[in-house]
Amino acid sequence: MGRVRQAGGVSETTPREPLPLRAADTTPDRPWPVRHLAPKIADYVQRMPPVWIEGQVLDLKRWNTTCFLTLRDTDVDMSISVTTSAASVARLGKGVGDGAHLVVHARPTYHLKRGSLSFAADDVRLVGLGELLERIEHLRRVLGAEGLFDESRKKRLPFLPAVVGLVCAQQGDAEHDVVSNARGRWPAVRFEIRRVTVQGPRAVPEVSAAIAELDARPEVEVIVVARGGGSFEDLLPFSNEALVRAAAACRTPLVSAIGHHLDAPLLDLVADLRASTPTDAAKRVVPDVAEERARIAQARLRSRAALTQRLAREQTALEHWRSRPALARPGTLVDAHETRVLALRESARRTLEHLLDRAQTEVRGLAGHVRALSPAATLDRGYAVVQRADGAVVRDPDEVAVGDALRVRVARGELAAQVTHT
Repeated sequence: MGRVRQAGGVSETTPREPLPLRAADTTPDRPWPVRHLAPKIADYVQRMPPVWIEGQVLDLKRWNTTCFLTLRDTDVDMSISVTTSAASVARLGKGVGDGAHLVVHARPTYHLKRGSLSFAADDVRLVGLGELLERIEHLRRVLGAEGLFDESRKKRLPFLPAVVGLVCAQQGDAEHDVVSNARGRWPAVRFEIRRVTVQGPRAVPEVSAAIAELDARPEVEVIVVARGGGSFEDLLPFSNEALVRAAAACRTPLVSAIGHHLDAPLLDLVADLRASTPTDAAKRVVPDVAEERARIAQARLRSRAALTQRLAREQTALEHWRSRPALARPGTLVDAHETRVLALRESARRTLEHLLDRAQTEVRGLAGHVRALSPAATLDRGYAVVQRADGAVVRDPDEVAVGDALRVRVARGELAAQVTHT
């Protein structure tokens, strides 16, 4: 059919241009219709050879003689649809179901009407237990070489966490075992519980997301991942590389309580502490209040006994020292020194008095000499000093003239005189 257009009210049909032969030749004006593209995709897919594919079964459904299932990758969130005969699945036994690991030989098929891709399997094989163990052992060696299991990476659990994060099954005894035992030991402990799928294809992403969510909460001081045992196939998600690396990246101390004594998933190796059971995890995470009180009482008794013993020992030592003569008569130590100090003081006093007496005698002698040499002593013997009016001492009669006024100084004062003749 050509395109119809209106020209002056008259319809006319234009011939359609041929479709491009190659996808690279398509343009907005010359596109491929869906009916043209779908067969090309189907032809391309049909040319692909059959391929062996390994994955985990999800949503297995039987319809008459056909089985429909989703084959999911165990490490990343990717899946494909697979169809096979019910007889092929039945030959594998009752162990085939959600969570089982299969290897299928399938050819890709493109459905034109739905535009979807699926795989038709002509051979289905169940992955054996030995092969799974070998894969886990190989992953253990790889992660161990990276240092994820080193003791130096493991963090110490807090002594008394206020909030405990718990990752457990949506239905099961693990939650009850952890919560009841922990609160029985320490009633004040609080829990942040994340109920997830702990078995099957959805276990890895849900458990990893729960660990990351609890790790992001600052009030959560320790995280417990609990399951409570199961078959080897049931515990396979806890040996998944993605889940193990998510646990290794957790900054909050992590406790693994997945299996029982004989179960050893890789999560136990990367966790900061492995608990043999969920009940054991509760005992490891919080202390027992009764035991702690008993320890405190015992510590108080030991402290009191040690203090009493120390006081008794010091009292005995004090009495011993007090009984010694030096402490019984403390003055004995200073008596000899006192006598010596008194003797030295008396000697110093006598020496000082002798020195003072001798000095006094010397001073008296010097005073006599001074008095003998003093002009005042000469005046006392009757001599006088004659001075002119200007104060000059008269030593020669020629130094004065008749009528000059003179001052005559004697021992008891002065006299005024006048020269009458020379």
